[in-house]
Amino acid sequence: MPFKPPECSKCQKCGKSVYAAEEMLAAGGKFHKGCFKCGLCHKRLDSTNVGEHGGELFCKQCYGRKFGPKGYGFGGGAGALSMDTGAHVGNTEGAAMANKPS
Repeated sequence: MPFKPPECSKCQKCGKSVYAAEEMLAAGGKFHKGCFKCGLCHKRLDSTNVGEHGGELFCKQCYGRKFGPKGYGFGGGAGALSMDTGAHVGNTEGAAMANKPS
């Protein structure tokens, strides 16, 4: 009977084996410490500043910028609504704005 090492779980980001000493748990999966970073700004994350959307990890600031509320009263500034589509943070949903005058 040949030696068979125990099966290790795989990192959700890189797909390599994650051992207990280096695992970080989030979004229903395990990650290496080096792979546990924001999908937009690549800042290192910990359990207090991680947000998850669609299996991808974000820091709280980037998560709020990308998926948070938009419009008047939410940092729009000077009382005017912005026509910003959010392309600078990677938003592609609603790129063709329906409320734009023709």
